[in-house]
Amino acid sequence: MTDALCHLVVDGNEVLELKLVRSVDDLENDESSFGPEMCHQVFGENENIFGYTDLHIRLYYSAGSLQTYLGIEYTEKIEPNKSEGMKPDDVEGALKKVLAPGYVTNLDHFVSILEKDESFTPHGKMLHAFTVTPYDGGEKRSFEVYFSETSTPGFLAYHERLQTFLLWYVDAASFIDVDDDQWTFFTVFEKYKSSEGTVRYATAAYATVYRYYAYPTHSRPRISQVLTLPPFRKLGICAQLLQAVYSHFIIQPEVVDITVEDPSQDFQRIRDYVDAKNCSALPAFQPTKLLQGFSSDMAVQACNKFKINKKQARRVYEILRLKTTNTSDKTAYLEYRLDVKNRLNAPFQKKKLEMKKLQKVLKPEEYAATVSATGLSETHGRLASQYLALEHEYRRVIHRMEQD
Repeated sequence: MTDALCHLVVDGNEVLELKLVRSVDDLENDESSFGPEMCHQVFGENENIFGYTDLHIRLYYSAGSLQTYLGIEYTEKIEPNKSEGMKPDDVEGALKKVLAPGYVTNLDHFVSILEKDESFTPHGKMLHAFTVTPYDGGEKRSFEVYFSETSTPGFLAYHERLQTFLLWYVDAASFIDVDDDQWTFFTVFEKYKSSEGTVRYATAAYATVYRYYAYPTHSRPRISQVLTLPPFRKLGICAQLLQAVYSHFIIQPEVVDITVEDPSQDFQRIRDYVDAKNCSALPAFQPTKLLQGFSSDMAVQACNKFKINKKQARRVYEILRLKTTNTSDKTAYLEYRLDVKNRLNAPFQKKKLEMKKLQKVLKPEEYAATVSATGLSETHGRLASQYLALEHEYRRVIHRMEQD
């Protein structure tokens, strides 16, 4: 591409503006706008858009039902007959592939839709209500969590609009197969009063959970996608949502345990916080028991009471033991670190045993190449950095627990 055309290349993240619109006033309010964290899933790997001057993409949603407006503005567009056949990127075409059908491109039409949002009420069954006091002070805000299934009237059309947010905030996001009735949905709404005093709802967060079959007549729910929309972050909503998911499933006798599909670091931290907070009340996780090391009692009680699997129960033990350990006591702190490092080192020890067996049958040069390929020689350094990263995460969870 020539230098003369470089000004026609823009970063999609910088020109896309999102809004959750509660009233007509929000349309002119810059404070209600937020941007994407990524756009490669829509505009391509380099996230660039070519062919426009002063491009501005507006993607506005009515706050409750998420009816959608798409506005694309620019002052100039490249013309193929004046630029050696180079064409501008098809912005609307790229968005049309991912947006739910029925979006509007006329702002007046969108304004008329907003009026209908006044009568919107959440789909499904309300599971949990909670209030939040923002960290910066401000008034208490009220939220409600709702449970829906694929058969819940009206929910799938709403979900089709809701899931589009994944593309901007969750890497490698994929839309789920809603023809599969094992999917369940948990949505969080802010319940607020409009300027006229009527009760209104605004979409804040959601989670999808798949009920996997477990032999012979059991199920193993797996949390798949979890997203808190940007205007509602840093309010503790995700922890409340996760607790609502747990509360829904732990009373069901057929549920073996609740797992999470490929959790992000941020979500794992929230999961650790909720699980550690829950387990801290169990007899097996009391300070005197924690200092004796991880036990089968811990695994059993965490599973029986909160449907937490053994791997996560071990993690919860490590968090709560660190919280209990006096790190100024060198001996106690050393014992803790060794306990965690032994667990981290177990897979490498297993691999070492396998390598010893290989050493007997491989030629010296083949064995040396295998050791190099597996990275076993770097185990010590890797273990140290792995431990430090883990302790840092655990301390963040403990800090949050201490703020409660």
